Amino acid sequence: MLSRLQVRNYVLIDSLDIEFPEGLVIITGQTGAGKSILLGALNLLLGGRSDVSAIAEGADRCIVEAQFSSDPGDEALKTVFEENELDWDEGNITVRRMVSRNGRSRAFVNDIPVSVQTLSQLAARLVDIHSQHQTMLLSDRRYQLSILDRYAGDREQLDACAAAWKRLEETGAVLKALQEQLASAERDRDFNEAQLKRLEEAALKDGELEELEEEQKKLANAEEIKSLLCECLSLSDMSSSDVEMSIANSLKEIQKRLERLSAYIPSSAALAERLESVRYEVEDVMSDVETLNEGLDVSEERLQFVDDRLSLLYSLLKKYGVATVAELIAYRDSLSSLLSDSSELRDRIADMEKEKEKAAAELSRAAESLHEVRVAAALRFSDEIRNSIRSLEMPLADFAVVLEEQAAGPSGSDSVSFTFSATGRNRVDIARCASGGELSRIMLSLKDLMARYCNMPVMIFDEIDTGVSGSVADKMGSMICSMGSTMQVFAITHLPQVAAKGKAHYLVTKSVESDGRTVSRIEKLSEERRVLELARMLSGSVLTDAAVANARELLGIN
Repeated sequence: MLSRLQVRNYVLIDSLDIEFPEGLVIITGQTGAGKSILLGALNLLLGGRSDVSAIAEGADRCIVEAQFSSDPGDEALKTVFEENELDWDEGNITVRRMVSRNGRSRAFVNDIPVSVQTLSQLAARLVDIHSQHQTMLLSDRRYQLSILDRYAGDREQLDACAAAWKRLEETGAVLKALQEQLASAERDRDFNEAQLKRLEEAALKDGELEELEEEQKKLANAEEIKSLLCECLSLSDMSSSDVEMSIANSLKEIQKRLERLSAYIPSSAALAERLESVRYEVEDVMSDVETLNEGLDVSEERLQFVDDRLSLLYSLLKKYGVATVAELIAYRDSLSSLLSDSSELRDRIADMEKEKEKAAAELSRAAESLHEVRVAAALRFSDEIRNSIRSLEMPLADFAVVLEEQAAGPSGSDSVSFTFSATGRNRVDIARCASGGELSRIMLSLKDLMARYCNMPVMIFDEIDTGVSGSVADKMGSMICSMGSTMQVFAITHLPQVAAKGKAHYLVTKSVESDGRTVSRIEKLSEERRVLELARMLSGSVLTDAAVANARELLGIN
């Protein structure tokens, strides 16, 4: 139940702190007094859209806080708390929502920050608000189906159907992707084969480009390189007869003289040894120079081959938008893999088609199981609603749930429609035949039935009695009062016959303050003030003795 509500700076409400009892709670007030503002504050608290325009003039933020007490053993509600890592205080729940002028919204459950989505999830287990426009939902097929499912208690079958549909969708998506991949491969096969053939004929080798570029540089400058190598060899030729022009011979002669000098200067022996090492190093260097000279190819044919090969590699790099031969090789391999994967793709497609057939069969079985539960529930549901409507002074009324087959989906293969006839003959879709007063009675009958099956702690009716009066209003009030014996019910009404049924009566008023601001308030009425409020509802602004007497009679006060 909703035990306490606090509101600060919300639209016309400056400050509100009010407690509510169990059972049926009546809320009345003149049109425009602020009853809808009160509902707006509750909607905000329970996950509704935040809007800075709801903040009272001159305030920086608005705050709505409510305290609920629920059954400590409510497993469904406990599950919501566990899933969102909230503290379960034996069913005591405090919900707070704050909206700042900068548009920022914050929400808390038992002082733990939560998202608006969590608030909405929690609200579904705490409060059912029936607003005036909700009666129009009776013409919505999805809403009708949801009511039947809640009555049938087919959550297990509905979840199985949704899971089967999800598997079918996922399998279908994978199959479609594979089919598109195969179609693309087949569509581009000729082109890909031509590319692969060209790359395979190129006989690519990683690192080849760098080697060819280096060789091309040598071949293109072979004449100059040959000349320079020959000059080096000539200058260092140890077999030359010209001793003065031989580096090796010159170093050898110097070494001999240093060795002879060591007899007089001992340190010259070390110099002779160092010179011998230099001579060996020079001989080794010149040997390598000679090898370079002998290995130099000055063939024009080889140069032409290298130029042609480089030209081919450069053109392939440019054509396929890569920078290295290694990337060309990787692309070649990917083409080869793509062309060879067609048979594998066909095998995977065949397997996935079988999986899709299995998923479709599973969905069909789940939908059939759900259908059977709905059919059985629809008969009972129709009987209960029909009897309830007839009790509201429509003795000939007929109501029935009609199920029609449609393509299976996440909610099964049923399309549901509520059919109605006020005369008991020729039922048609409820949206085409019911008047406003009839829709109010049908909706109240639905809410009464669902309250018994959905374990809803709090139900709020916002003028569900619109379009009815007299004895019908009295009977609707009795039905609402009956609901209040097992749960907390708030009834916002303009009908005295309904208002007289409540355990507690609250009045919403609006006044203009001394500073010019318009403020809405809500207060609990004493017994005498309740008599006067009912009398006002009966007679208008001028209270008559007859209206007061009638009000006392409605309240059972002597």
